[in-house]
Amino acid sequence: MTDKVVTHWKGNMLFEADNPSGKTMMIDASAEHGGHNAGLRPKAMMLASLAGCSGLDVISILKKMKVKISDFRMDTSANLTQEHPKYYDRVMVEYHFYGEDLQREKIKKAVDLSIEKYCGVMEMFRQFAKVETKIIYHE
Repeated sequence: MTDKVVTHWKGNMLFEADNPSGKTMMIDASAEHGGHNAGLRPKAMMLASLAGCSGLDVISILKKMKVKISDFRMDTSANLTQEHPKYYDRVMVEYHFYGEDLQREKIKKAVDLSIEKYCGVMEMFRQFAKVETKIIYHE
């Protein structure tokens, strides 16, 4: 095993999870599920992990390519199945790039490398969901 996360119950529906970096985060349920909205929801964290993994790849690759962008964000949405256990069966990751004279071919190459080669979280998602991606340029 290479990673270990300890998740500790803090009362009611609240948990605190550590991270190999030493940082911690809170996990909680909504009020309708007995929580107090004091932390992130587990399924939403999965989408954030997917975007974070791919985003780190993309930024790293763009830096190596010396590609300039003024801003970058990813909008990640998913379809949740209706039957228990509910899980994401379809996921869409939209990559939004902002700047003047964006180098579209290099940006597309960086995104494709993340999607197809480097992002392990993307590969994990593919085991249970249809993952679609889209690049949107804002110039």
